[in-house]
Amino acid sequence: MDSHLLPAYARVDLAFERGEGVWLTATNGDRYLDFASGVAVNALGHSHPHVVEAITEQAKRVMHVSNLYRIPEGERLAKRLCALSFADVVFFANSGAEAMEGVIKIVRKYQSANGHPERYRILTFEGSFHGRTLATLAAAKNKKHLDGFGPIMDGFDQAPMGDIEAVKRAIGPETAGILIEPVQGEGGVRVVPPSFAKALRALCDERGLLLAFDEVQTGIGRLGEMFGYQKLGVTPDVMGLAKGLGAGFPIGACLATAEAAKGMTPGTHGSTFGGNPLAMAAGNAVLDVVTKRGFMEHVREMALLFKQRLAEIKDRHPSVIAEVRGEGLLIGLKCQGPNGELIDALRAEKLLAVGAGDNVARLVPPLIVTDAEISDAVARLDRACAAIERNRQEPRKQGAAE
Repeated sequence: MDSHLLPAYARVDLAFERGEGVWLTATNGDRYLDFASGVAVNALGHSHPHVVEAITEQAKRVMHVSNLYRIPEGERLAKRLCALSFADVVFFANSGAEAMEGVIKIVRKYQSANGHPERYRILTFEGSFHGRTLATLAAAKNKKHLDGFGPIMDGFDQAPMGDIEAVKRAIGPETAGILIEPVQGEGGVRVVPPSFAKALRALCDERGLLLAFDEVQTGIGRLGEMFGYQKLGVTPDVMGLAKGLGAGFPIGACLATAEAAKGMTPGTHGSTFGGNPLAMAAGNAVLDVVTKRGFMEHVREMALLFKQRLAEIKDRHPSVIAEVRGEGLLIGLKCQGPNGELIDALRAEKLLAVGAGDNVARLVPPLIVTDAEISDAVARLDRACAAIERNRQEPRKQGAAE
């Protein structure tokens, strides 16, 4: 047994010892351009000086006290998140899955507090991903993720993305709310049409349902706005955040209106580590950076440049890349061959990407990426595609020679 780690991951034989900005240095000294960002987590790249300083200074004072006491750093972060969003209240957790568990509980408790405890079911969408807990797995209904874990938790129904008539048919007397991602990241970087999101909002208003957004991956600037719902022009009642909010430090957050959260009284939810001073220092430091004048404009400019350059690569290598999709700096390359083929070829060029559903390779660079770094990444992608094309031709040449 080479490792005592539970073999739950198919890990690449590659380890990193340090990072700076969009670059990672492996233990063998090789440098990689990081367009995986720890699966869209490292929004400010690696070793961002302001985040490092904030965490270091807080660690010297106090890291954890528990939620038995007031945590001023958390009160400040909650106030700032509410000022930036639709929300009135925030609950802090440690991960995206925990944030989404909070979202699910708020949606159910809202209906119970309004005298409708029978309304507990939540409608989700095909291709969604909401986390790895038993409840969030049940919400997404991905058979591969659920296999072997016993009876699936009750309370979730599903409809095809974009089909509002199917949504209407799926809503019943037990439906409490609708849960959707502005962009399905794990599901293949599938963008929700704004018209569909607006139709969902109208439907929720009409039928007394809560509209919940999973912004674990899209929140904190990933799409070029602070939150993905702002890109869609639709306001939810409840929203889950994580990933970019800590820029590498584990943190989750559940945001809600006062009306949506009115059933969440003392004792209804909790977390030992959630909202600890160290995590709150990280979150506040991230907001310091992403709320600076010009930050979101930079993200939008880099996103436009990146998609333009990727369109050129697609045209140059149509046998490798079928489609460029996504919003902001959450980009997906729909592959002609297995997506692992492209991800491996990119890694050989010292460019890191991450897989997604629907045979997509995801490119999610840090939001601080520059035009020069995008050009560098595109050049590496070009070489990777050319290498794939050569490798595919080799067996044909060998067969012809035989």
